[in-house]
Amino acid sequence: MAKTIVHLEEGYRARATVRNHTFYADEPTEAGGMDSAPTPMEMMLGALGSCMAITVKLYADRKGWPLQGVEIALDVERFNARDYPAYDGPAQFVHELRDQIVFQGPLNDEQRARLLEIAGKCPVHRVLENPTFFVEELLRAEALPVE
Repeated sequence: MAKTIVHLEEGYRARATVRNHTFYADEPTEAGGMDSAPTPMEMMLGALGSCMAITVKLYADRKGWPLQGVEIALDVERFNARDYPAYDGPAQFVHELRDQIVFQGPLNDEQRARLLEIAGKCPVHRVLENPTFFVEELLRAEALPVE
């Protein structure tokens, strides 16, 4: 997978480049940003939903199922871990990711149920639901890759 490089621009606006693509993130004006792009959290939800939709489409195509479209609405809410009844661990916070999925096309109930299961197996979903470890390295400015 290609490395993504992020540069902070004016205010809180960030420019990300990967391969030959550029995209931006920003904060809403009420948070001090310029509201020129989605927030990083909104982008994460977009990445998750996109991955789920693409994974489902690939599966349906391989099976020859009549999936005509996918719509996914996502949101996330943070809870204090001690207030979340389904969690009993050491983390300070728990995040609940919620998605609502519509599969368009003449699919039967078994196909819809299987596609819902497959959506939960997309690569981004797996990164978010499984233990993830961060390996951070502090570099000097001259060591950063040149654009």
